Amino acid sequence: MNPNPVTVHEALLLLESGALSSEELVAGALEKADALDTELGVFISRYSEQAIAAARDSDKARSQGRPMGPLEGIPIGVKDIITTKEGPTTAQSLVFDQSSFSGDATVVARLRAAGAVIVGKTSTMEFAIGTPDFEKPFPIPRNPWNTKTWTGGSSSGTGGGVAAEMFLAGLGTDTGGSIRIPAATCGITGLKPTYGRVPKDGCAPLGFSLDHIGPMARTSYDCALMLNVMAGHSSADPTSADVPTQDYTAGLGRDLTGMRVGIARMAERDGEFSASSELDAGFAELAAALTSLGAVVIPVTLPHYEVVATAGLVLMIAEGYAYHRQDLQQRWSDYSQGLRECLGMGPFYTAADVVQAQRVRSVGRDAVGALLEDVDVIITPTISAGGFDFETVDRYWDGPSTVNLTGYWNACGNPVLSVPFGFTAAGLPLGVQIAGRAFDESTVLRVGHAFQTVTDHHLQRPAILEDPVLSAG
Repeated sequence: MNPNPVTVHEALLLLESGALSSEELVAGALEKADALDTELGVFISRYSEQAIAAARDSDKARSQGRPMGPLEGIPIGVKDIITTKEGPTTAQSLVFDQSSFSGDATVVARLRAAGAVIVGKTSTMEFAIGTPDFEKPFPIPRNPWNTKTWTGGSSSGTGGGVAAEMFLAGLGTDTGGSIRIPAATCGITGLKPTYGRVPKDGCAPLGFSLDHIGPMARTSYDCALMLNVMAGHSSADPTSADVPTQDYTAGLGRDLTGMRVGIARMAERDGEFSASSELDAGFAELAAALTSLGAVVIPVTLPHYEVVATAGLVLMIAEGYAYHRQDLQQRWSDYSQGLRECLGMGPFYTAADVVQAQRVRSVGRDAVGALLEDVDVIITPTISAGGFDFETVDRYWDGPSTVNLTGYWNACGNPVLSVPFGFTAAGLPLGVQIAGRAFDESTVLRVGHAFQTVTDHHLQRPAILEDPVLSAG
């Protein structure tokens, strides 16, 4: 097995010491893609030649003693609804008009300026919504932990690619959970920042008032390293927040003494979230770990949960439908079945429904803000199960175990981090979400990092990486 590191932080230390070159690091990641991507469906496009050339440039600059960027030489994947200069952005759609989406999005430009090596564009669901469509000419992203299951959406390829070590970190987007769900199912870490924290120009929209771009990587520390580069106001995005940023790694070594951690296990609501034995075990370990780190664990209930989650779903569908209305009318069959089933509900929502959803959302945001005066962070499950069997994937949107556990936080706009915290009986990863106050990503990342210093769920590797082809390489 190629001995390359699996975390950004570890890789940066090895690059700095000279024990590893960026070319070796990138080539090792691309070897894994060569061996596994036909099965896993991670990439829409790969930029192997450009990536190796960029890695060599990085190594040359390092050897000459030139200043290094904070992500110098690190291989990164980019979800294929975010533009890069290497090639077209498809949004995994036969309908997408690429004419206004070219060059580097601000967030990609920032990563590149920090020395990151863009290795390719990763698979998604069409326009970041829906389910896999086997009838369309696009990769089907499969979970590296069990290829009979889907990663969940819609940052599917980025989640699978990090887990399969085809790159060390990547970009996802999150409108109703699309960073956190694949992070949970793939056993990695993913951050939905505060709404407006990261500019989203150059990103094909789904829900204008709900869309976020965020990092996905093995660890909370890696996500903090990426957020250091990605965060900050940009005039190119009118929704970008002009709020000061900070060094998000600065507080990660501190313990949690005195921190108030609210845990909402989501075991109520008519039995639909009834905890499994795996979730029970995960929460028991989580509570014990946080307590050992000095935190005070407090049971909490999310205010107005059901109506706020529903309001977020209504807005996502209505805003998505508004963007696609004409094409849906004229090119219905060119869209994937999953997108049609979701956005096809859009015409049934009235203007009054949308206004009321915004009102409910505002009430929920205020109520969450009040709760976060009593606790410093709130932890809930990311999803209530691990992975999604392809045989039942058409029912992905039917139940609350997926989007509704995450979409609440899109409606509220708070920063939320998903971290691994155990496995199902079938060996599939599980995740929990850590939510915090608006623009307080530092505290959210601090809790995630602290948990990951006393557990190793995030460092577990899927068995597919022990493939003899890879081992021989």
